[in-house]
Amino acid sequence: MLRLLRLLLLLLLLPPPGSPEPPGLARLSPGAPPQAPDLLYADGLRAYAAGAWAPAVCLTQCGAQRLGPGGAARLRVGSALRDAFRRREPYNYLQRAYYQLKKLDLAAAAAHTFFVANPTHLQMREDMAKYRRMSRVRPQSFQDLETPPHWAAYDDGLELLGRQAAGLALPRLEEALQESLAQMESCRAGCEGPEEQQREEEEEGTGGQGGLYETIAGHWIRVLQCRQRCVGDTATRPGRSFPVPDFLPSQLRRLHEAHAQVGNLSQAMENVLSVLLFYPEDEASRKALNQYQAQLGEPRPGLGPREDIQRFILRSLGEKRQLYYAMEHLGTSFKDPDSWTPATVIPEALREKLREDQEKRPWDHEPPQPKPLTHWKDVLLLEGVTLTQDARQLNGSERAVLDGLLTPAECGLLLQLAKDATEAGARSGYRGRRSPHTPHERFEGLTVLKAAQLVRAGAVGSQGAKLLLEVSERVRTLTEAYFSPERPLHLSFTHLVCRSAIEGEQEQRMDLSHPVHADNCVLDPDTGECWREPPAYTYRDYSGLLYLNDDFHGGDLFFTEPNALKVTAQVRPRCGRLVAFSSGGENPHGVWAVTRGRRCALALWHTWAPEHREQEWMEAKELLKEPEEEEEEEEEEEMPSRDPSPEPPSLRLQPVQDKVGKPPRVREEL
Repeated sequence: MLRLLRLLLLLLLLPPPGSPEPPGLARLSPGAPPQAPDLLYADGLRAYAAGAWAPAVCLTQCGAQRLGPGGAARLRVGSALRDAFRRREPYNYLQRAYYQLKKLDLAAAAAHTFFVANPTHLQMREDMAKYRRMSRVRPQSFQDLETPPHWAAYDDGLELLGRQAAGLALPRLEEALQESLAQMESCRAGCEGPEEQQREEEEEGTGGQGGLYETIAGHWIRVLQCRQRCVGDTATRPGRSFPVPDFLPSQLRRLHEAHAQVGNLSQAMENVLSVLLFYPEDEASRKALNQYQAQLGEPRPGLGPREDIQRFILRSLGEKRQLYYAMEHLGTSFKDPDSWTPATVIPEALREKLREDQEKRPWDHEPPQPKPLTHWKDVLLLEGVTLTQDARQLNGSERAVLDGLLTPAECGLLLQLAKDATEAGARSGYRGRRSPHTPHERFEGLTVLKAAQLVRAGAVGSQGAKLLLEVSERVRTLTEAYFSPERPLHLSFTHLVCRSAIEGEQEQRMDLSHPVHADNCVLDPDTGECWREPPAYTYRDYSGLLYLNDDFHGGDLFFTEPNALKVTAQVRPRCGRLVAFSSGGENPHGVWAVTRGRRCALALWHTWAPEHREQEWMEAKELLKEPEEEEEEEEEEEMPSRDPSPEPPSLRLQPVQDKVGKPPRVREEL
């Protein structure tokens, strides 16, 4: 809690000496009682919005002294503030404040810390790229300031195991296990706080109808449910949506294997016996146990499972029994976070129902199948567009190849736009850098907004930029008509991308231009699963690649099985050819190496979610409509955000007026 308050006090940015007090900022006068964290956070946000950037270092020290021993415990933290810190929102504001104070290393560290927990935050993704381009920011500044201790130790242990250094890995793996148990204890302690959920239910009229005994029972059930959730919370990495399966048993397995490698058979046996507490019939653990017993020779009656794991399991099973009893007799709900729970703990009357519920998964729902060719041709009459290959011919589902979307003249116009933008020094994409996927190619990208800005600057012609907008809408309309006629699709991102082979680096090349991946989920080739969670763009529903040329070697698109090994279909690029497919794990795809020439294509992603539609597309359209407006001058060193003062999500504060009295443009935070 003291660490929480220190960070809150850092957010309370005071004005420089002699400057007026920002509106709404409360002073901490000598002898005044300490403020609650919620108020400190609100004051910090008001100071932020007022542009008061000077850091409150002395305030941090004085505030901690005034709180005194145990003072932080007297200031209760509300759920809204806890959620804000869980999402690491303060670091979003700190990075901006540090940037204004020219403390770029601290700004980069704060930005990285926020981005780890919010990998889908598009604005911060751009900011991180800009920080990495700044020469004054050291590479070591990009560190997570809030890495949970158990994850830090766990990752170190895995890295050492991967280097075959079991002896060095053991202390870190043991630390990871102890820190995991400690984190669960800390989480469980927070479950016994105030009845915030109950108060919300009473305000909505859904709770508070029972008597004393019902209230006591309801409170205890909520405490038990919260405690059981702590296992999943501890096993979930920052920024991820799902926990690591069997987090504790997997740590114990690695511990017993590492102990066996260095000859600590007694400790190895202790840990494998602990694994068997979770899974008594686990064949691999039983085999390892027999092997350790044979190597030890004489029986060791004193050897048994770890005491900390025994306590954890006994306590957890006791709580599960109470929750299942309440589920059977009181009609409450409980989602067991553990796969190791013995069937004997679950009442027989509930087993069949739970089995049916477990078999129903959200990803079982099949997306709408494409209508026959006659249907979408009637819906969308595009002269010259032909269906070259459907899903059956491409050996998959939700994929198609269509030709004739562009004329040769249109392809030439878009190729010229890409060339002119590169020569104009467009910073969109990775101009002048090697590809993010392979060191043997150069990658250049152009967004629709950057193209419009270059038109306004007179660097490129308007005809190509306008065609870029028109073609992207053409692809969206066609994709919607073919795949999703009953549900509107929105453009999510449009990118004109060129990959060029680097001369002299193509001999005996074995890598890919773009490794096998899925567009809206994290593909795990070992299991064939595709996890729809960050860092994947989970809101993308359909993808499209519209090719502009074929005068290069390599660069074919290919689809694979979920194991990313067996190729199921391959498509050769050509002018006007569109490859469209659903963005999920059913369509893993990659790009063969470009070994000669320059391959250009328009990459497009579509979404069903209107809140994720491409805002830059509309901005580009407006810019191309009004060429007479003067373009804003860019700073010599690019700001780490288009948003000069991102609006706090919890407070709707008035934007600060800039020097000429014009309110700064605030970009929607995602």
